[in-house]
Amino acid sequence: MVKYGLDYTRCRWILPLLLGLAMIFGIISLAGWGWVTSQSWPYSARSSLWRLCYSDDDGLCRSLTDYAWGRAASLTFLLAFILVVICFALAIIAFAIPTLRFNFIRGIGGLLFVAAAFGICGLVIYPVKMAQLVPADGMLQLGWAYGFGWTMTLMAIGLGFFFCCLPLYEDHILGNVKPYMIA
Repeated sequence: MVKYGLDYTRCRWILPLLLGLAMIFGIISLAGWGWVTSQSWPYSARSSLWRLCYSDDDGLCRSLTDYAWGRAASLTFLLAFILVVICFALAIIAFAIPTLRFNFIRGIGGLLFVAAAFGICGLVIYPVKMAQLVPADGMLQLGWAYGFGWTMTLMAIGLGFFFCCLPLYEDHILGNVKPYMIA
């Protein structure tokens, strides 16, 4: 280990912390209204993952789950979010109980890759079909909540790699390796 470098025993909580951050981004994305906006004349449209409103009032809203693609997009993204929550709980358990620490770390990484695959499916289906539904005259804008959805998905991919590679450094994290200094 390099002098003034990374101490594995102190940094083992970074991955669950990042998973918690990905979970918060997923909550923001699921609850946000900024998925798609369109400013075409004579009306404007804004949409969440669940509803599409054609004006500023709620009287002209319809549910996107009435469409098959709306159900598919919302279900796949919701499933990705649920898998990220499960991985967060498993990561907390894995790092809190010393005897279970590295028994299923790679399984958490695999689940994160599955969550990322579901997230990508939902995040690709949504704007493609929304562009066919909303007449936007070429001005369909993807918003901040959609970006938070992509952030959760990309964090799941990156954390999946880290969780799959983490068992290679098991002895360093558990403190079983004598540290050496490079002077």
